[in-house]
Amino acid sequence: MSTGSRPRVPIALPADSGHTEEGRAFLQSRLVLFGGWTFLIAGGFLALGLLMAVGYGLAFRPSAFFHLVGALIPGSLWAIGRARPLSVGMARSLDAGGTVLTCASFAAMAGTIARSGYAFVAADDGFPDTVDPMHALSIGLLACSYVLFSRAIAVPSTPGRTAWISAMGVLPLLATTTYVFSDGTASGPVVTMAHVDIVSWSAAAVAMSAVASRVIFGLRTEMARIRQAGQYTLEDKIGEGGMGVVYRARHALLRRPTAIKLLPPEKAGEENVRRFEREVQMTAGLSHPSTVAIFDYGRTPEGVFYYAMEYLDGIDLDRLVREHGPQPPARVIRILHQVCGALAEAHGIGLIHRDVKPANIILCERGGEPDVAKVVDFGLVKRIDAIDEEATQVVTAGIALLGTPLYIAPETISGRDDADGRADLYALGAVGYYLLTGTPVFTGKTVVEVLAHHLHTRPQPPSARTASTIPGDLEHLVLECLAKSPDDRPRDARSLELELSVCAARTPWPRDQAAAWWAAFRQAHPSAHHHAVPEPMRVTSIS
Repeated sequence: MSTGSRPRVPIALPADSGHTEEGRAFLQSRLVLFGGWTFLIAGGFLALGLLMAVGYGLAFRPSAFFHLVGALIPGSLWAIGRARPLSVGMARSLDAGGTVLTCASFAAMAGTIARSGYAFVAADDGFPDTVDPMHALSIGLLACSYVLFSRAIAVPSTPGRTAWISAMGVLPLLATTTYVFSDGTASGPVVTMAHVDIVSWSAAAVAMSAVASRVIFGLRTEMARIRQAGQYTLEDKIGEGGMGVVYRARHALLRRPTAIKLLPPEKAGEENVRRFEREVQMTAGLSHPSTVAIFDYGRTPEGVFYYAMEYLDGIDLDRLVREHGPQPPARVIRILHQVCGALAEAHGIGLIHRDVKPANIILCERGGEPDVAKVVDFGLVKRIDAIDEEATQVVTAGIALLGTPLYIAPETISGRDDADGRADLYALGAVGYYLLTGTPVFTGKTVVEVLAHHLHTRPQPPSARTASTIPGDLEHLVLECLAKSPDDRPRDARSLELELSVCAARTPWPRDQAAAWWAAFRQAHPSAHHHAVPEPMRVTSIS
């Protein structure tokens, strides 16, 4: 870990530029927050006035109309922002336009109060029809200042942008001041001390809004600034799960694409930290080509755990089937064969994965070789010879959070302490079944029903679920892996790997066919290729 400067850790606030989807979504969420705040306060004052009007028999005056408009404009921002995703340009336009129009409405309200009286007055003229003009303008100034300060706090913006939006927001109030104090003569309006006061306080509101934006924007920018001393520079978030967030990253010197998995501070409880450390330590001890490679591991002074691993730019098997349907048997054999190799190495040093499922197997290209399978997420891994009650409780909790009942072996469901690597083979058989048929081995209306099927129901042969021809030896191996008793499954992953080799010899997966599939995939998903990394953006580094 670098010690040249203070390490940086990611925070929940993405870059304000909006260059990433995360930044765009953040900008929109803050616009919704601003609109909601302003609508709630402005609408609350209006509702209070209406209640008084009903309770005391007060008469309606025109200024109430402008008050209503001043509440509905930010309310519209809130509604639009919640209705659908907005482009960055649209969000910024709504930000500027909504702020200026809301302030203009409150300026018109103040001018109407000065000329016509309060929004609600007694029908018998118990209240004066007119109000001291300076008092009326102060009401408008207070309302506009609230709008500008709320926007500066809520909406990510540069100080310069905040300054010009705020300046445009107070212009209607300055025009209203001129209108209110106009003497109606041809010589034009008379400049009074009221003008000086309103202009001075308006300028102060603009300046304070810009300062607020500068402070908040500066904090966000500081957290998002690239630090060359750090080893890894985070870019886009590419995944998130119960045990952490995964970002695409680049090494500061090697410039190679890397994936960084982080354990956020809010999830850094004692149990999660132990499991996170166990995941990286166990995975780092594996070197099979089909196991994701670990590059680095550490903990920042701010308490964020992370580890760096190779960036996999392909497609997980779950998405592969969902988007492309059941896979050719020859391809399935190749995938299962590679995964067997990775599991065989892990089992050979006493580790079981415990969460083998399609989403944890990534298909990618490596060194020009198509259809390279990579096993990821060893978050539930444990040693076969270690029956640590505390660790078992952590892992069991993890299954409920991260695992899926579609791929859990019967002995795992039963909670047997002697479960070994053959539990992974059961899950791998379920993965093969899913690849061949496009459907899980068992389904049900509830998790309990699915688990009961794993315990008691004989699986239907894959060939009965699909119109495609499935080689008999492959179907036999898949069903053998799905045997209820571990003793009826292949002896170990190495044995299954050898049997799949025989299947592969009989049903080969042509390399040119695989290459053609990947060429089509890359054309349809150009951003997936690891060489197609966007230009450096405003990001965060850790070391």
